[in-house]
Amino acid sequence: MSAGGAFGGNRGLRPIPPEKGIFPLDHMHECDLEKKEYIACLKSSGYQSETCRRFSKKYLECRMERNLMAKQDMSELGFGREGEEEASERKNVNTGAKGNALSGVQDKTATT
Repeated sequence: MSAGGAFGGNRGLRPIPPEKGIFPLDHMHECDLEKKEYIACLKSSGYQSETCRRFSKKYLECRMERNLMAKQDMSELGFGREGEEEASERKNVNTGAKGNALSGVQDKTATT
């Protein structure tokens, strides 16, 4: 028989932050403003998440600052450096995200 609790958990060990994608709910509403900004952006952009990346990043940073998720480098979560993101955002707005995605696919198929 193990020395764990009723459900097999270890007693006395400090819990570690969960893996990304699984994290505590924001019961104290510490990041509500950031969440509402992101949702409002999604609604106004027709749910094009690419145009709301800055709000998504801001929300994730809020959660990390308040220990609602494990702290990670933003590049591990799909966010590049500030300058790269802004340039990418301007390019998507000017030419349309769908056009960029299609041209990338065409370039790859042409070389294969």
